[in-house]
Parts: sequence; structure tokens; C-alpha cells
Amino acid sequence: MRKPIIAGNWKMNKSVAESISLAKELKENLRNVEGREVVVCPPFTSLFPVAEELRGTKITLGAQNLFAAESGAYTGEISPSMLKEIGVLYCIIGHSERRRYFKEDNSLVNQKAKFALNLEMKPIICIGETLEQREKNLTFSVIKQQISGVLDGLSTSELANIVIAYEPIWAIGTGKTATPEQAEEVHSFIRKEVFALYEEEMASSLRIQYGGSVKPGNVASLMQKEDIDGALVGGAALSADSFSKIVQY
Repeated sequence: MRKPIIAGNWKMNKSVAESISLAKELKENLRNVEGREVVVCPPFTSLFPVAEELRGTKITLGAQNLFAAESGAYTGEISPSMLKEIGVLYCIIGHSERRRYFKEDNSLVNQKAKFALNLEMKPIICIGETLEQREKNLTFSVIKQQISGVLDGLSTSELANIVIAYEPIWAIGTGKTATPEQAEEVHSFIRKEVFALYEEEMASSLRIQYGGSVKPGNVASLMQKEDIDGALVGGAALSADSFSKIVQY
């Protein structure tokens, strides 16, 4: 039985004070949450104080990015060990905004995932197609290529510590959401592709999140689908009320 995982990506939002306030509200709202894993991913400046605020709770800390090296002359970057030291367990890797604005490709996403796994951090690896690709019926070929690239060289044991986030790019920050049927179709395809690369047992246990304008009003219908194991939440994660309702779908 796959345990649902709901992750909130705060993106480039919230000052340190605002982050602490949101963490306090979430800690109170979700103090009795059971049967699912909850992750929050604040901006880098807020990771340490949020880690302190959430210590001893059922909410896990995640980062929004990392650099594929332990140390060195990489101005402006943050290494996996720096994140691990302050209590970060998960890291979003290859989000569509990183791919779009910073030209991150599958090879770099793969490198980042390997560095995270080497330090026993759990990557949330993002994949998904653009609107143009969907309209040209390229969704499955794009997803197939992404899966092959981001998982290249990763072992079966490493796969056990990975979460895949399917985020149709046309549904991120647009207010559009893939229908539960559209999302399930791609999630099922992802699982079959992983099965082709690994053992059936590992593909069956892999958790696959949906990301793309997830809200309290649509999360339940998405989570009813067999291959949807959670949500990567953007805008709705910035409100304790809306994120708590999503977690408690």
C-alpha cells in the first residue's frame, strides 16, 4: 500500500517571518494528521527557521533545489550536505520552472538526484509536457524520454527513495487542471515505463504525485485514482487553510 504524500512548494514566496507563521499554523492544523506524509518546501532563506519550528512534528522539510556537488567554487548554489545538515529530507528536482528559466535538462536532473540519494535525501523528480506537446499528441513520447533520462543509472534500491511528480506544464499556475482521467492516464503510463526499467514490485511501490493547480476542491477526485499517490501543491500551499484542507482531502 503506497502512503500518500502531499508536498507544498512555496516557490519564491514568504519572508522568514511569514514562513515561520505559516509553519506554526500548519503545525496546529495538522497535529493529528494520519495516514499520509506531509512535506513543506520553503525558500532557502527560511529552511532553517522552519526546520526549528517543525521539529518533533509530523511535517517533513523539503528544499526546492540543490546543486550537484558537495562543495566548491559554485557561487550562489547550495549543496545536498548543507541541506541535510539542517534537517532537509526531501528535495524537489527538475521542476518545470527550473527547466524553463534555468535550462535544466534530464541529464542535470539525473545528476542532482544521484547526489541527493548519496546523502540519503529523497528526490521529488518532476516531469511533464507543455501545452504544445500535448496538442501535438507528444505527451507519452515526452514522458518516456524524461523517465529514461532522469532515472538513468539509478539502482532498484535508490528508486525506493524517489518520488515522481507528474506536472503537466500547461496546468501550472494557470488555474487549469488536468482532469482526474487525464492525470491517471499519464500516471499509469509512468508506472508502466518504470516497470519496463525495474522490477514490477518496485514500479508498484513507486509514489507518483500530481502537480498542477491542485486545490481543496479538486484534490479528492484526483486522489481517488489508482495511480495518483499524492500532490505537489504550488499556490494553494501558501495558505495554511487551503493546504491543510488538501492534506486532509
